[in-house]
Amino acid sequence: YDGKCVFCRIARREEPGTALLPCEDEDLVCFRDIKPGAPHHYLVVPVKHMGNCKTLKTEHIPLVKRMMEVGKAVLQRNNFSDLNDVRMGFHWPPFCSIAHLHLHVLAPASQLGFLSRIYYRINSYWFIT
Repeated sequence: YDGKCVFCRIARREEPGTALLPCEDEDLVCFRDIKPGAPHHYLVVPVKHMGNCKTLKTEHIPLVKRMMEVGKAVLQRNNFSDLNDVRMGFHWPPFCSIAHLHLHVLAPASQLGFLSRIYYRINSYWFIT
């Protein structure tokens, strides 16, 4: 736990302004992005403090898969069922504003605005899917 990390504080429910969405995985939390790039824009975050996506290793593959499953489940609970129109990914350092691993879940990807299409561009130098 890093008390200076806003995502650590959110995960421990220490940020009353951020509502956590239901999540079946006790090691993860999910909440709405404060600057949504799509009608549905959620962040899936490990409760345990982890560095950004650059710190991921092979042993983290199950964690990333669980993060993606949580993202899909949250979309479905919020009445979004076209899982072919979803974009999920991580901002690559130095383009991530918070140094705590977080997966962006955006839908429908077909409705991303002009700037969001750039900011969340598939497998760009700054966003990896």
